[in-house]
Amino acid sequence: MTTPEDRYRYVPVTRPNAARWPNGAGLAVYIALGIESYVFGKGMTEDIIPGVPHPDFTNASWRDYGNRVAGFRILDRCRELGIPLSVLLNTDVYDAAPDLIGACRDMGCAMVAHGRTNSDTLAGMDEAAERRYLESVRDRMLAAGDTPAGWSSPWLAQNAHTADLLRETGYRYVLDLHLDDRPVWLRTRSGPLLHIPYGIELNDSSTVIGRQASPHDFATMIVDEFDELLAASAIQPLVMSIVIHSFISGQPFRLRPLTAALEHIRQHADRVWLTTSDAICARVLENPALAV
Repeated sequence: MTTPEDRYRYVPVTRPNAARWPNGAGLAVYIALGIESYVFGKGMTEDIIPGVPHPDFTNASWRDYGNRVAGFRILDRCRELGIPLSVLLNTDVYDAAPDLIGACRDMGCAMVAHGRTNSDTLAGMDEAAERRYLESVRDRMLAAGDTPAGWSSPWLAQNAHTADLLRETGYRYVLDLHLDDRPVWLRTRSGPLLHIPYGIELNDSSTVIGRQASPHDFATMIVDEFDELLAASAIQPLVMSIVIHSFISGQPFRLRPLTAALEHIRQHADRVWLTTSDAICARVLENPALAV
């Protein structure tokens, strides 16, 4: 059985590191925006109201709001603030919401592979089936004109062989874990795969929906995390990730406090690197000292 210790070694954050992000920044900040699709009545779902009997049009309509309305508003807001986005993309969205894909391209978003739909999960797939799945997502994105450097697993589910397969199918980094505030090299059977810190708690799905935090609670979490990591980055190059989903944080009453938190970050733009996960990966490949 593959364990975490098989994938990465222990390197405490107490070891100083003089490496820096562009413009001498100690802290890199990226926002991961989940743009997702679901197969109606099948597979995994993200529900706002549990227990609705099938056919569940209520929760399906809430998720659809993300691709019809909220995704555009988040893109517009981040454009206004000058904050780039990494889009965690289910490839079915190419067909389901092409206008939203066009808006992502117009903004220059980094497109991160996130499975075909969020009704899917890698959990329990044998190695051959998972390889075909990873290749099919990669090939669909390439056919659409996007070259996926990164992968984010639907529902954060992995198998013992997932990291190996990601490396072997051409992905350069993964966003499923939060073992560190620094990028970490994962061991695989064919060479290293970069892991970029991913917000498991600073995540509207786990925190706002899962733990029922209020929109203002979530915004306060973002500000507090940013202020703390900015101070800590004086001696270490660190990464902060904020994970949001169009149909959750794009709801108007959540978008307003989220905007206030992002404005707080923007006020410190001269001290941090506001970037994408793709750009973080590229920078680490140029300067391996930025990762552990």
